[in-house]
Amino acid sequence: MRIKNPYLNSTNCIWAKGNLHTHTSVSDGAFSPQDTVAKYASMGYQFLMISEHDFVYPIHGLETYGMVIISGNEITDEGPHLLHVNAKKKVEPHSDRQKVLNEIQKDSGFAIISHPNWEEDFNHCPQELLEEWDSYTGIEIYNGIVRRLPGNPCATDRWDLLLSQGKYVWGYANDDAHWEENFGVAWNVVPVENLLLEDILNALKKGNFYASTGVEIQKITVDTNTISIMSSNAKKIAVIVDYGRRIKEIYGSSISFEVNENFPYSYIRFELWGEGETQAWTQPFLLF
Repeated sequence: MRIKNPYLNSTNCIWAKGNLHTHTSVSDGAFSPQDTVAKYASMGYQFLMISEHDFVYPIHGLETYGMVIISGNEITDEGPHLLHVNAKKKVEPHSDRQKVLNEIQKDSGFAIISHPNWEEDFNHCPQELLEEWDSYTGIEIYNGIVRRLPGNPCATDRWDLLLSQGKYVWGYANDDAHWEENFGVAWNVVPVENLLLEDILNALKKGNFYASTGVEIQKITVDTNTISIMSSNAKKIAVIVDYGRRIKEIYGSSISFEVNENFPYSYIRFELWGEGETQAWTQPFLLF
């Protein structure tokens, strides 16, 4: 039994915090692009993506306050919403979303499926489409604005269905920032040697990050067949495997889990809980 570890560079690095789903007054957000960047900088973020609806905002004139600003687009019209990360140009919102995903890939970006459990039927993006599409990197397993809208902000159920069927995609947590009360709700943390755009994008694309709503992970290591997670503020940690099955849970801030030779599952991921509703999610460790 071997473990595929996405966290190959998770020691002796900067743990950089960022949001990949941000709207401003250019589309339907409350604040100007510059004020939005300033607010995220004041909260200690190191990277931020501006993702207006069907529009690529020209980020180069913004004061960054030391943050890495990523150019993005939320492809909205004509179908389920998709985040185009590192957008160089606008991709037209074709109703055939596979065509959109292909165009994103040609643009040297990558795609994240937005808030799949949004709306009154908890089904903004049907599972059959998630299973059918290819060329996307991950889904939002937590979307902050859906806390105040119909649906469920959490979509780990969708994630586990995909992973269990062999569709290995990453899980992202984003604010979907529109109003001040949903700034700083959910974020992604990448371990990088340097706070550079290329390093951050590579980590986000390869699964070298964790998602959070308030729980901090300090260390993630794999030693032969043992996965160890250490947190500064977790109160409880669970080991999740195929189809969302929870096979172990401990009360505390760290865990070491040994994978034996006859382990009958295809992946492992970890969920951490802190005070109140705060959580963190590791990416899946694939087993082969």
